[in-house]
Order: sequence, then structure tokens, then C-alpha cells
Amino acid sequence: MMADPQIRYEVQPEWVHVKYAETSRFKEVYGFAGNQGVVNLEGIRYLPRGRPSGTLLIYMHPASTLQLLPMPRAMAERGVHVLCAASRYARNDTALIMENVVVDLGAYVRHAREVWGYKTIVLAGWSGGGSLALFYQSQAEKPSVTHTPAGDPCNIVSADLLPADGFIFQAAHVSRAVVLSDWIDPSVLDENDPDRRDPELDLYHPDNKPPYSNTFLQRFRAGQLARIRRRTAWVREVLECLRTQGGLEMERGFVTHRTMAEPRFLDGSIDPNDRPIGTCFMGNPETVNTGPVGSARFSTLRSWLSQWSPDDTHAHGEKCAGLITVPMLAIEHSADDAVPQPHTRRVFDACASQDKTMRCIQGATHYFSGQPELLDQAARLCISWMQERRLLD
Repeated sequence: MMADPQIRYEVQPEWVHVKYAETSRFKEVYGFAGNQGVVNLEGIRYLPRGRPSGTLLIYMHPASTLQLLPMPRAMAERGVHVLCAASRYARNDTALIMENVVVDLGAYVRHAREVWGYKTIVLAGWSGGGSLALFYQSQAEKPSVTHTPAGDPCNIVSADLLPADGFIFQAAHVSRAVVLSDWIDPSVLDENDPDRRDPELDLYHPDNKPPYSNTFLQRFRAGQLARIRRRTAWVREVLECLRTQGGLEMERGFVTHRTMAEPRFLDGSIDPNDRPIGTCFMGNPETVNTGPVGSARFSTLRSWLSQWSPDDTHAHGEKCAGLITVPMLAIEHSADDAVPQPHTRRVFDACASQDKTMRCIQGATHYFSGQPELLDQAARLCISWMQERRLLD
């Protein structure tokens, strides 16, 4: 029986454990995950009671676990089998290597096809999961990445990744690296002293009030990219130093202060949409700028190059989208308080698929907070799109 979005199913959560062998030069994941030459992955599969299906919809984020997001459960309640897959770096992106996360996702896809027997796999890239899913699908279709941006060998080609049959890009940004270049605070003059700042580039200085002039924004955006590139140059210098000196020290952690200074969150005239102004998905932007959960706040050298450097990351949504041929649905949330407004369109335009669709959920915030009607609209859209392409039975 074909899924009917009018019917509501009881959802059965099922804990999932997937493991595979992997060797590495040194341990980068704390605890049991990745220990003893084996990568252990955990996920949650949502099964609609009494509703068999040959299709599995997979949600995965590089560092978050997505079973608490509203969309996966909403899809399961409407008859779709859903897997919320966590990477080896779940809830801690400090040492995250995007190439390793792609291999993790590949292990889930293979398990879904070969163990569970699903015939159709649809990837759902939500938020930071968008560029991950794009990276995965591009490498599954056209494998080419043999090394991380730090020069370490990776297992993407040898993993023989199985391509998905369809792709949903929802409330997602171009990449973690690109969004950091939109958010990082360019006023920081000394990475070791975040109080040393250029007041002319300080978004939160009393003299800098919205609406911002084009001259200010051009200088501000240039300063953001310049800061990231200075940080990247330092990362490469330290990494090379460790390699040159030999010994057993192979990696180093560091802090990057002040990484939430996005003019769009304070000035609604920049790429206008329905987003709230003066706030963001993590609260007050000025507070987030200095808080512990800011993007790229804690990182290792290799992780910076893999996930935070826009000049180095392989997980660049636009570039990866240009290699994808399966059907794609791109969904923009018009009141998204996280993803910069232009990002969905950028990825959609770059996608090489001959079957691609873009829709906008008017008024939807990033998490559909307090918006059950809009959540239902999004779920219906995804289900009808999959059914029209025979991606969902």
C-alpha cells in the first residue's frame, strides 16, 4: 500500500548499531567509538507500525544526532521508514574529519541495502547534513577523494560507496566552511587575545548599527575571509612543524574565539526573507559569538582543514552538487534563523541533476518551532515528491 500522508502511524523507535573495521595512525575519537580498530556507529530507526516499505529515508549530520528533530518523526508518522544516523563524532565535532563521516554514512547505506533489504535509499540533508549528503552522493557517483585536506589517506574510494536513489536538501547550508565564512567575527586582531579587536569591524560595537552600508559589508566580508585564511595558514604551519620534527606528537587542539558575527541576523535588508531579526537559532548572536557552542570554537588542525576551511574542504555543497545526477528536492525555509538565505538557491543552481525541484516553506523557521502546520506541509511535500518519482511505495 502506498504511503498516505493523511494516515498517522504509531512510530516504533529501534536502536541501530553498525560497525566496520578501520585502521588509523592515531586515535581521534574518545571512548568506545573507533576503538580497537573498529568504528562503532549508533542510530535510531523510526518504523511506522504495520507499514512495510522498500524505501528508507536517511538523515545524518556530521556531528549532531537528528532523532529529536521534528522532521524525521513527522515523516515516520506518515508512513516513511526513517533512519537517524549518527557519525563517530556524534555530539563532538572537535576532531571531525568530513572524509571519515562520508565513510560512516556509507556503512549505514550498505547496512540498509544488504542487511535490512531496502531497495530504495533517499538521503535527507538537513542543516549541516546537507553538505555531508552532497559530499557522500558525489563520491558515491564519482569517487575521487583519496586524501583529506591535511594530506592523510582516507578510505572513500576503497569503501565502494553505494549511491542513493534520491536526495532532499532541506534548511541546509552550502557547507560548514562556507557558513563559517559568513559568521566569523573579522574584528579579532589577535587569536590569542579575543579582546584585541578592530572596532571598525566589530559588528557589536555601538558605532556600528544596522542598516549596514555596502562599503561596510564589503570590508566586513573581506575581513571574514581574511581571518579564516590567516587561521588556515597557521594551522598548516603548525601541522608541518609537527611532521618535520618527527616524534609521536601528531595533532594539536586549539580555540577560535568569536565566530558568530553574521550581519544578516541584525539587518533584515540583507538578503531579505521572513527570518526574525536580532536573534538566531542559538539565541542572541552577540552572546553566541563568545559562547562555548559557537561554530569552530574548538578544533584540531586536521579538522579545521577538513570542515572549516572554505579553501580546503571537500564537503563544499556547490562543488559536490555539480557531480550529482539523481533526483533532488531543495527546500528553503523562508524564516530560517540559521541558514543564510542564498544558500539553498546556490546549491540548487549548482546541482547537475536533470530532475531537480526547489520549493519554499513560507514562514518556516529552522526547526519548525511552534509550527506544526508548516511541519505537516513540509512532510507532505517530501512524500509527494518521492511518490511522483517512485522513490516511495
